[in-house]
Amino acid sequence: QVEMVESGGGAVQAGGSLRLSCAASGLTFRNYDGAWFRQAPGKEREFVANIRWHGGTTSYADSVKGRFTLSRDNAKITLFLQMDNLKPEDTAVYYCAAGRAITSTIRRPGSYANWGQGTQVIVSS
Repeated sequence: QVEMVESGGGAVQAGGSLRLSCAASGLTFRNYDGAWFRQAPGKEREFVANIRWHGGTTSYADSVKGRFTLSRDNAKITLFLQMDNLKPEDTAVYYCAAGRAITSTIRRPGSYANWGQGTQVIVSS
């Protein structure tokens, strides 16, 4: 049984930093792409970042590029999302996901079969 548990969310002021973690059991990121998505109230879930299972290449949404960094631990069972220079528009529930996406679909939520429960991030101005 697959379980993914996020942690590290919280409330910060604009310009601050947070580090989200996603611990996976029942799968490893040796065989699955890992990704973060976020969903703000009244909006659709949107892609934040992806790390490919083969080679560890990362991709980011334009809105977070240069501010967020996605990584995984050597055992490849934990994802990390380092978020720096946070902005009020980053406020959302952040979800980690795992799946076997193809390159052209890594930004689509439907490419990921396994999801965590989400962790809230609030950035105040």
